[in-house]
Parts: sequence; structure tokens; C-alpha cells
Amino acid sequence: MRGTGRSGSFLFCLLINMLLNPEWIIPAAILLALHFLPGWSVWWAVLALGVWIIGIILWMCFVGWAGRCGNVPEPPKENRNPYSSGKYPANGRDPGETAG
Repeated sequence: MRGTGRSGSFLFCLLINMLLNPEWIIPAAILLALHFLPGWSVWWAVLALGVWIIGIILWMCFVGWAGRCGNVPEPPKENRNPYSSGKYPANGRDPGETAG
């Protein structure tokens, strides 16, 4: 597979992932609203936001690791083709045979 010309930085990828996964910020927003209305601690909202960001970072690390696993080059194998020109220097003919 052809690679892109840009190598994305970690923070850029994190921001894109945060934009693509906004549903996980809903618990943090609800807990923040509960901080202002009944007076709950703001740390619950910060904790929910931190769990969301840590979850995205762990997912990015997992996907990056899985992508690197498939890119391991295979070692070269021995050519076992009996008709290979490397085994027979004169294109598969006997060395004493003339072209004619």
C-alpha cells in the first residue's frame, strides 16, 4: 500500500480522533452541568473527560501497533524454479549446446 506524503503527528491525530468521537464527551458535559446546577464536584467532569481522552490515546496506540505488525518484510526465499535462468546460465540450455 502506498504511504501518504504527510506523516501525521500524534497531537494532530489525537485532535482528529476527538472530532470523530464526540459522543464520549456527553458524560463529561452532563457532569459539568451537575456541577453548576446542584453543586456537585467539578472533578467528576474532569475525570470523565480524562477517561475519554485516555481511551482515545489507548485506541490510537493499539491501531498504530496493529498497523506496524502487518508491515514486517518477509526474508528472501531460495529460488527453487528448475527453469530459472540463474541455475542454467545459457537460458536453460546445456552449456555445450550451441544456439542454432
